[in-house]
Amino acid sequence: MTFRPTLESHSGTETPSWWGAMLLGAVFVVAGLFLLGDVVAATVISAVVIGIVLLIAGVSEAIQAFSAPHWRGFFLRILIGVLYALCGLMLVTDPARASIILTLVFALSLIASGAVRIVQAVEYWQWFGWLLLVSGIVGIAAGLVILSKWPVSGLWVLGLVVGIDLLLHGFWWISLGNRLRHERSAIPA
Repeated sequence: MTFRPTLESHSGTETPSWWGAMLLGAVFVVAGLFLLGDVVAATVISAVVIGIVLLIAGVSEAIQAFSAPHWRGFFLRILIGVLYALCGLMLVTDPARASIILTLVFALSLIASGAVRIVQAVEYWQWFGWLLLVSGIVGIAAGLVILSKWPVSGLWVLGLVVGIDLLLHGFWWISLGNRLRHERSAIPA
């Protein structure tokens, strides 16, 4: 008797639907292509959605501060809630300007995280540290490219990143569905 690993669902009793995975992947790919068709609109929509989420989170944090059993940290919770709500309100009321600010923060974050990955690459060189090095260099380069085009890049970067993310995630689902289809056909009935 030979052991052959198979992809199983979380219940462990059945193999997931290959066509369901491929269909979901196709939806993600179409959504990604749609967003990449107008990255400025996608950026504005992303900013509004993030703003709504931050607004809800801020109000929730403030309400939770009043219902906490202890008053320790009350003012800090209120402050955090107000800051979340203000950021959310800024994103919802002026998504284009807020996107420009978010893009600046995003570019600086890419540069900082790239620098950290380069330092870690030396420490973890024997465990594929060269991948960390390449990743760090690409992160810094991406941050510098975004900064070189800033503030205009603020109108397209978020939409581009979300569109590419949806495309890549969609391709992953399609690849998984293809593997499931081939694996199912290889299993004797």
